[in-house]
Amino acid sequence: MPELPDIVVYIEALKQRITGQTLEHIRLTSPFLLRTVDPPLSNAEGKRVRELRRSGKRIAIGLDDDLWLVLHLMIAGRLHWTDQREGPTPRALAVFDFSNGKLWLTEAGTQRRASLHLVTGEEALDALNPGGLEVLSEDLEHFTAVLRSANHTLKRALTDPRLFSGIGNAYSDEILFEARMSPAAMTLKLSDEEIARLFAAIRMTLESWVVRLRTQASGAFPEKVTAFQEGMAVHGRYRKPCPRCGASIQRIRYAANEANYCARCQTGGRLLADRAMSRLLHQDWPRTLEELETLTSKRR
Repeated sequence: MPELPDIVVYIEALKQRITGQTLEHIRLTSPFLLRTVDPPLSNAEGKRVRELRRSGKRIAIGLDDDLWLVLHLMIAGRLHWTDQREGPTPRALAVFDFSNGKLWLTEAGTQRRASLHLVTGEEALDALNPGGLEVLSEDLEHFTAVLRSANHTLKRALTDPRLFSGIGNAYSDEILFEARMSPAAMTLKLSDEEIARLFAAIRMTLESWVVRLRTQASGAFPEKVTAFQEGMAVHGRYRKPCPRCGASIQRIRYAANEANYCARCQTGGRLLADRAMSRLLHQDWPRTLEELETLTSKRR
């Protein structure tokens, strides 16, 4: 799922291309994309783009008459741009024709989770925002208060959009690796020093990846938006060596998500129980990195 760094770079690219331009026409090929009926989508046609804004993991396009087009790309949605007259690919779920080019949305797979809203006014726009804290613009005191507002695992807390804005599965892994903290650590058990370290890791990770993705795009429209970026330390690197200590990256899988971590750097060598595999193996489930490496050596 595109997260804060990806959305920031998307918005920067869109600002350069569509600010001040007229949205001439909108074509939908999927009836499941549009989630609002009032005002009708046709009201956005012929309106000029006033501004662009990030709202959590959503892209908000502000139009004349206080209208807002709000796109949530979810897991597999991606945006594409051309300033040429040729049309988008047949896979496009929506095409936005501007006076200077075309923006279109695609979504991989068969599940249609991406969404488009058209709302009127700031209040309606704010209602779509889950309300999580903007960590890059808040201080440590506010961050601490939100983190300690409920007792969750760190992985769950960081990815809850009602607590923190723009952080998802991929960057939470990178943040926790940078902070040298376990994804299973409980928020109410963290010391002040640990919270300060986590806060610094969030800011460093998100800011550095904004710079990386901006540099990678090099002024072009970003097309390499993916959950598994080259250069990530742990996310998507299961069984590959940790860039810090060389131990194999471990993984916990749950529902449609996963947590990737280094047991040596983040959990003191303790393996976190994978819900499916630990139930299957029971007492045979290795508890430490050393036990896992011993089992692996025996199998070889």
